[in-house]
Amino acid sequence: MAEQSRKMQHLRRMADRVVLITGGGGGIAQGISRAFADEGARLILTDLYPEGMEKTKKMLEDDYGAEVLTVIADGYNEDDVKNALQAGIDRFGKINVIINNAQASASGKTLIEHSKEDFDIAIHSGLYAAFNYMKYGFPYLKETEGSVINFASGAGISGNPGQSSYAAAKEGIRGLSRVAAAEWGPYNINVNVICPLVMTDKLAVWGRENPEMFEKNLHSIPLGRYGDAEKDIGKVCIFLASYDAKYVSGDTLFVQGGSGMKP
Repeated sequence: MAEQSRKMQHLRRMADRVVLITGGGGGIAQGISRAFADEGARLILTDLYPEGMEKTKKMLEDDYGAEVLTVIADGYNEDDVKNALQAGIDRFGKINVIINNAQASASGKTLIEHSKEDFDIAIHSGLYAAFNYMKYGFPYLKETEGSVINFASGAGISGNPGQSSYAAAKEGIRGLSRVAAAEWGPYNINVNVICPLVMTDKLAVWGRENPEMFEKNLHSIPLGRYGDAEKDIGKVCIFLASYDAKYVSGDTLFVQGGSGMKP
């Protein structure tokens, strides 16, 4: 009986939380959503494209009985962001956690091949979106003493060739996050960043097309595998959104199987 009680308590760690996840139709967001739904959270998913979000919503409702709100929103558009946040408040009455996961980019082009339009894609979908959701989400996070989890990338830290705009957006998000952590600490809002290494559908396709390079990359990971969006990335998000992590703020967590070791 005691063991069952502890298990139920564990499964409900996020039962009092409302979590907004941007880019909610993507594979990483789906894994993160599953992790939060498994812990009892209510979810707000935002994305430009409804198909992926609705698929994720149905999966979360069917598998977990989760309460899920989907909102079509462009993170670069301030009115869209305000509408998404207000829709969440109208539905659930509060927002505890904002996870800025959305990002598009013209990866694969060298810096000099990038056009201004290519650069704008990354900055608008990633950096501006994170800025807008944080800026306009602040009043709600202040009320709940909530958490922000932003996503960056080893591409920016290591300077991956072919990812100049993506790297710039992700490093901009890291700088923005550190400033927010400093400014919002007095309100007991913690802000952190995750740099993930995670298996996605796109990575799987690339691996089939480039098997030798895929294996080389795989062998460079000390734990010998790519991360799982739900079990690895999602569980770290759960920790950062929990009361256990309220004293963690302004940090970047490298969830990369040991490949992101830093001094």
